[in-house]
Amino acid sequence: MSEYEFGFETNAIRNQLERTQYLEHSVPLYLTSSFVFEDAEDMRASFAEEKERNIYSRFSNPNTGELVQKICQMEGADDGFAFATGMAAVYSTFAALLNSGDHIVSAGSVFGSTHTLFTKYFPKWNITTSYFDVNKPETIESFIQPNTKILYAESPTNPAVDIIDLEVLSTLAKKHNLILVIDNCFATPYLQKPIHFGADLVIHSATKLIDGQGRVLGGITVGKADLIREIYLFSRNTGPALSPFNAWVLSKSLETLAVRVEKHCENALKVAEFLQNNPNVLSVKYPFLKSHPQYEVAKKQMKLGGNVVAFEVKGGIEAGRAFLNKIKLCSLSANLGDTRTIVTHPASTTHSKLTVEERLAVSITDGLVRVSVGLETVQDIINDLDQALTK
Repeated sequence: MSEYEFGFETNAIRNQLERTQYLEHSVPLYLTSSFVFEDAEDMRASFAEEKERNIYSRFSNPNTGELVQKICQMEGADDGFAFATGMAAVYSTFAALLNSGDHIVSAGSVFGSTHTLFTKYFPKWNITTSYFDVNKPETIESFIQPNTKILYAESPTNPAVDIIDLEVLSTLAKKHNLILVIDNCFATPYLQKPIHFGADLVIHSATKLIDGQGRVLGGITVGKADLIREIYLFSRNTGPALSPFNAWVLSKSLETLAVRVEKHCENALKVAEFLQNNPNVLSVKYPFLKSHPQYEVAKKQMKLGGNVVAFEVKGGIEAGRAFLNKIKLCSLSANLGDTRTIVTHPASTTHSKLTVEERLAVSITDGLVRVSVGLETVQDIINDLDQALTK
């Protein structure tokens, strides 16, 4: 039976490094900074890349290699590179592929640090960005310029869980010879495979659902071999590589990704349905609620709706803060994708540096709350949200 006939879960569990002479059942940790050579010729050939082997853990390591291989298989990618954090993956991917004078067309709804990268740091190197409204896909083409090189989006978006039609983006990217980069962090490769819809590169913050337990930081970019080659060369010289220990943790986490994400999604849908009927909530957005504006698109390109629910509390910023202060069971944290349910009020925390106009442009209202629904008994999650909303 070939590897291509195995299911997602089987590959996630059984795709691992070859056993050493000790015949271990679980892959060992390779906590080493460097690797030795048999002789001078072996060393020369290795540095000349005539041999595919580990030289230095800033370049590659057996543990990071296993993680990359697994994600590539899950996403249907040629190759990849693993990073110390999700933002290291975002920065290195763009920095490796862009030159001074290049232009990015990006969804307006992106992670706060990605927005800062585009607006504060890239302009120092004469790299500019134009933002499109995710709810107006018909306008995207108007932002493309002769010097545009990358088309970028998150789907679902952070924090408002908007959905972007990946096939629409792919058609535009091919028409204008752009590199299509998709952040697939909220969906994971279990729920959505952007490469199947035409993406050239896929980025993950592995810190989130891939780890799934709030333990380690990590990031990864996978996709076309020629693009990954450029990202690898940039990263080999700039040093954002993932540590072997974190790679080992993340690779083990992938073994339970499917079963965890299934339960996350089951809980999240029940939480979204509860919130939709709560009198203290103005609106709810969850990809697999029929009320979601892009529900049909979500059903087309996602297996399930993910673990993040966004809702608006009546009463604006003060009501949002009051809601957080009343939470008892759920955690107040900036992370997401954890076994533990996490609530965040973006307007007063993660996106507080944006103006009201900038927040509204990316669907962040004053009363918006993001819930990363965990794996607790779902009624306990609902009870906590209910008491915080009604007291």
